[in-house]
Formats: sequence, C-alpha cells, structure tokens
Amino acid sequence: MADLDAVLAALAADPHNAVVHLDPEHARAQRPAPGPLHGVPVAVKDLIDVAGLPTVCGSAVLAGAPPATVDAPVVAALRAAGAVVVAKTHTHEFAYGPTGDVAVQGPCRNPHDPCRITGGSSGGSAAAVAAGLVPLALGTDTGCSVRTPAALCGVVGLKPGAGALPTGGVFPLSETCDHVGLLGVDVPTVAASFAALTGTAVDPDVPLGTTIVGLPTDSYWRVHDPAIAAAVGAAADALARAGATVREVRMPGIDELAASYRPIVGAEAYATHRGWLAERPQDYQRSTRERLLAVADLTATEYVAAQRTRRRVGAQLLSALEGIDLLLTPTTPLRATPVGATHVEADGTVVEVRAALLSLTLPFSLLGLPAVSVPAPGVPGLPAGVQVVALHGRKQGGGEQAALAAAARIAPAR
Repeated sequence: MADLDAVLAALAADPHNAVVHLDPEHARAQRPAPGPLHGVPVAVKDLIDVAGLPTVCGSAVLAGAPPATVDAPVVAALRAAGAVVVAKTHTHEFAYGPTGDVAVQGPCRNPHDPCRITGGSSGGSAAAVAAGLVPLALGTDTGCSVRTPAALCGVVGLKPGAGALPTGGVFPLSETCDHVGLLGVDVPTVAASFAALTGTAVDPDVPLGTTIVGLPTDSYWRVHDPAIAAAVGAAADALARAGATVREVRMPGIDELAASYRPIVGAEAYATHRGWLAERPQDYQRSTRERLLAVADLTATEYVAAQRTRRRVGAQLLSALEGIDLLLTPTTPLRATPVGATHVEADGTVVEVRAALLSLTLPFSLLGLPAVSVPAPGVPGLPAGVQVVALHGRKQGGGEQAALAAAARIAPAR
C-alpha cells in the first residue's frame, strides 16, 4: 500500500498542471477494499465522475459545476478492487483535441520537457504517471486520447476493446467511438488493473510462439521521425525473438476508413454542444469553439454515409487481415511538439500537429479494437510510442491479453 500522505504531497506540488482537482480529506477518508489493487493510488481524468468532486471537462462552460453525487461505474469498480482515488487530472477541453494544451486551466506540460505538449486528451493522466505522481490513471480514448499522450509522455496506455470498460458517468465526445482506458507505469500494472476491472485473467507473460504479427506497409503509416520508424523495427525484432512471426501486410481502404472519423465524431460532438454553443459560445476555448462550429453544417446524410463507410470498410479490412493476430504500428508520427504549435516542420515538410497525432490511432477506435501504446525501445531524447493492436480476440479479454503480451516483450518492466 502506498504512503498516501507522500502521494498527496507530490500531487499538491505537481509542476506540470496535470492535477486539476485534489481533495486530500476525501482521499484520506477512503478505506481501500481488500482486492487486487489494494491501496494503489489512482488519478482519474476530469471527464469521468468521481463522487464528491466536480467534473469540469477542462472548460469554463462547466465552471462551478456541483460535485458528482456518485462515482462513474469504472471508478466504482476501481474502488471495489481496492484502489484509492487521489486526484482528477487535466483534459483537453471536452476531450476534443489530441494535444492537451487547450483547457480553461491552461496547458498540461510534458514531464520530459515543460515547453512541450503531453498529447491529449488524457494528457493529465499520462503526465501524472510519467512524473511518478501515481502508478495508474484512468483516461478516455475516442481517437487517440489514451495512446497518444502515453506515447508522448513515455508510459503505457491501453485502449481496450469497445465496451470492455463502461462509459457511464463519462462526459461524451462521440458515443459511438468513446472508450475508457488505462495509463500506467508499465505493462504489468496496466494488465493487472484491466484484469481487476473486468474480472478476466490477463497474463502478459504468455508465450507468443503461435502469434502472427502484421507490419503495415501502406503509405498511410509513414512517420515524420526516423527514430520512430527505427523503433518499430526494433519492436518487430523483439517480437520475433519472443517467437512471434512478423510479416508485412497491406491495409486496403485505410484512408477511406480514416476519412469517416471527422464526420462521425464531429456530428456527435456538435449534437452534445449545440445548446451551449448557441447560449455561451464565449465560455469555450477558441480552438474548441472553432472546431465545433466547423462541423455545425454536417448533414444527417453525411453522418449516415460515414457510419456506413465505417462498417463496410472495417469489415473489408478485417477480412483482408484474416490470419493476422496483431498489428504493430507507430503510435504517432511525431514526438511531443511545442505547446501551442499548430504546425511543425518535420521530415522536410510542414505537418499539421492535430491531424498527425490522431492519424495512426483513430482507425482502431473506429473499429473498436483493443490497442496498447508502449514506450518505443531505443529512442533517445523525447519519448515515442509503438502501438500493438489485437485483431481477432475471440473471448472477453482475449484481444487485450494478446496485445499486452506482445507489449510486454517490446517494453519489459524495469
């Protein structure tokens, strides 16, 4: 069991703007249940309800919101497993962004370089883990929001399969893409936490001898940082040494699938915010307001067409990858960019940061597949991540088990 006073003191002194709500009195009053997470301090993204604390979602729109009266089901499950909820963490406003530097509280800052972003939208959870404030945190992931900050901050981030963790009590961004996920210091911590929350047995040390890993070669997966490309190669070598078979694969239709993300998430987000945007537009951060208004004119026809594309192309992709158990990709094509930067120059071209940080993760949110980002091996300087995606989990927890087992070979616990 962690020294709670020491944890709370470290959280109170957080220099990264990772912590947005801290309630030492309630934290000390908790009596952790006997269970697999007994006494483990956990931080919760401020998109998820924690009884006794407000859910502000990084926005002035919800400034003055009353405390939640009940825990979100996933928070209640954490407590039932013995965890101690110690803080709520920074989120990109309403989770509508992959950078983590747009919120009423100001930007969250990367523990590896405070001038750079954490990634988002679960940047506070990733930063709190990376800074050693907590070993485990809850986040959400609609297109990238657990995996991208995990990659940029150098921690492990699991987006389970759709529906594996309940989204009740979580402020929605896109009801058909939202997932609750976990960020932790290493693969065993995340695996044990997922097992505790779902009641499934997850052993990251299972052999990989019959596992077939696909390495996508389509131009869609090109990165702008040669160190990230090299790290994916090193990860593939690690999996091969562990007994897996690694082969190159193509993903027909990946660009068409990815293009369906904006109309789906945009339309669902705008539907949630339409009333507030009409009544209180000034309470949104400028970039959030602009993004929401930019999708205000999407038609029902465009939304339905995008959902149909998602289903059709998704089925075609999975059929084309029949016989492949896992995919191995970069998590992001860039490492952490400067706070506030909308474009950067990389690999001889100007790159839009927001689009880049979403690009390599969003297909697997659309498909609802389990995916985990682990720190990329052998990358000097700022961290980067590699992503393992499970394609064909046949039972509850099976896909997460397979992805975490591979992740454990890429980034062994220290």
